[in-house]
Amino acid sequence: MKCPFCNNEDTKVLDSRQVEEGTVVRRRRECDSCLRRFTTYEKYEYTPLIVVKKDGRREKFSRAKIIGGMLRACEKRPISMEEIEEVVYNIEKELRNSHESEVSSEEIGEAVMERLFALDEIAYIRFASVYRQFTDVQHFMRELQELVKRKD
Repeated sequence: MKCPFCNNEDTKVLDSRQVEEGTVVRRRRECDSCLRRFTTYEKYEYTPLIVVKKDGRREKFSRAKIIGGMLRACEKRPISMEEIEEVVYNIEKELRNSHESEVSSEEIGEAVMERLFALDEIAYIRFASVYRQFTDVQHFMRELQELVKRKD
């Protein structure tokens, strides 16, 4: 690894540890020439995951979009940021493990709703109201009745 300070190509690894559930290796290095220390991260490169939207458009998968939607649904609810990040991590892991390069936005939305249902019913209803685009009170009531049925 080349030193970012003096461009010397001889550096030594002082410490290595796995981070992000073992998917990333963090290495603390020292330059043999200038003796300055720096950190590098080694991780495998994912093939891009493409999301196919309802209107047929395609865009790159974004964890930030899922987190944003979940944050809005979970606002003022007793759900920690760690819980939200864990849900998003598990959804992304599940999608990548399916070995598909493209995934529909509906599949992502349903995965979020499934996990929100188990996490917090109010957050689930909030997310569902936006995701399912409730057009009237009857549509909203049908979703609430489904929630009660699933809970029993």
